[in-house]
Amino acid sequence: MRSFIKYIVARTYKPLLVKYLSGTRNYTYKNIKLQIPPQVFHPGFFFSTKLLLKYISSLPLDGKSFLELGAGSGLISIYATKKGAQVTAIDIHSTAIQALKKNRFINDVQFSIIQSDLFKSVPQHAFDVIAVNPPYYKKKPVSDADYAWYCGEEGEYFQRLFKDLQNYIHKNSVVLMILCDGCDLEMIKMLASENFFKMNCVFKTKNLLEENFIYKIES
Repeated sequence: MRSFIKYIVARTYKPLLVKYLSGTRNYTYKNIKLQIPPQVFHPGFFFSTKLLLKYISSLPLDGKSFLELGAGSGLISIYATKKGAQVTAIDIHSTAIQALKKNRFINDVQFSIIQSDLFKSVPQHAFDVIAVNPPYYKKKPVSDADYAWYCGEEGEYFQRLFKDLQNYIHKNSVVLMILCDGCDLEMIKMLASENFFKMNCVFKTKNLLEENFIYKIES
């Protein structure tokens, strides 16, 4: 049944969505206002960002150092800042960086923004909370927009994530990552294990299209 629904969505809803997202769009989530250019992941039309944000909202954030990997439009970073966290938001491509700066200004908040391929340009620092909404489909990214979706043919994104993660956490850090049943969960768990991390599922939910999981990554 779910396969049939995905087929219908791919043939009808997806082309309309692609056309709609071909221009910059305004989006409001609660009291957070965003401008989202077409190359940046839109949190209003995909489940992962809001699910991860819902879980993060249950955490005590005031005074915490907070890192968002692949911040995109900045929804999670802006929320965490409003809750009193000291936020660093990173993204790999310049369009997302400009969107982050624009949305930081629109919402009258202050947080650090760094253009970086994962941790490459991030000064080494042990963060209290790290949020990861990764690209998790196995394909080599070609365009800037692809980096929001594809992790490489062999999961290269996750190889580098787990290799460097230990340098950015302390023993009480909370590292959260959202994934879905459409990605190679076993590969990701294997790469985590190879780098002495374990992934514990702390939340899962299913809709007509997919099942989503939030994992807590622990060393």
